[in-house]
Amino acid sequence: MNFEAFITCALTGAGDTTGKSDKVPVTPKQIAAAAIEAAKAGAAIAHCHVREPETGKWSRDPELYKEVVDRIRSADTDVVINLTVGMGGDVVFGPGENPLSLDQVDTDMVGPLERIKPVEELLPEICSLDCGSMNFFDGNYVMINTPLMIRALAKRVQELGVKPELEIFDTGNLVFVKKLIKEGLIDNPCMIQLCSGIPFGAPPDPLSFMARVHQLPPGAIFSGFAIGRNALPFVAMAVLAGGNVRVGLEDNIYLSHGITASNGDLVERAVTILEAMGVRILGPDEVRAKLQLKKRS
Repeated sequence: MNFEAFITCALTGAGDTTGKSDKVPVTPKQIAAAAIEAAKAGAAIAHCHVREPETGKWSRDPELYKEVVDRIRSADTDVVINLTVGMGGDVVFGPGENPLSLDQVDTDMVGPLERIKPVEELLPEICSLDCGSMNFFDGNYVMINTPLMIRALAKRVQELGVKPELEIFDTGNLVFVKKLIKEGLIDNPCMIQLCSGIPFGAPPDPLSFMARVHQLPPGAIFSGFAIGRNALPFVAMAVLAGGNVRVGLEDNIYLSHGITASNGDLVERAVTILEAMGVRILGPDEVRAKLQLKKRS
């Protein structure tokens, strides 16, 4: 068990959640405010996506990221910034016998160095790095992260001095992470996020979760989360397994059945769970020291 854990708050994500809850932040001002709210509630790390302010749809616009980051950095509340690099790898194939007639509305496929532009420009302390491709939900949507794409991203992140948070959706992703480490593309300490319950990755059950925990690279610092109704139970699961915690509206919009949450609500609930288990919650500077991050101003 981990008796000194940190909390990451995943603020908004890219999913179709804005129509289900008016508490999901959309504009850069709202996303930055959510990061500060989460930090005041006990989160050490804020994991940031951006959305189109007019529509709420996912976005890769570097200017939106810049506004979010500038607002967080200018606030009087400290939090470690973690920007996604997950956007720009989405392919939705065409129907029936015409798979290569891609759905041009929802397909967003660009090169790895295009995906990393906000990280290059803003130099957050952490950025997420998806470590494999995966069928996403029950349709024609595939999240694309080929080995060469991941290597290109890992190499550039390493050059920038940004810590990659390695997103692990299933056991095979860990096999590739170990290759990246062997190739010298990941610096110690390795930071890993074990993602559970996302169709069709690893399911949100203890046996599947522990199977990945037992395959972690030596010395890895890891967090774990699940989506939906399993999000809050996984707060306990993650620290019992020796890890750290992630909550937030990217993963789950409810505090309890039928009651929508803010990011701050979810962090406060995570704090309650952890403190009841005797866990001391680490602050941003303690996390920087633990992960050997380069603090940005």
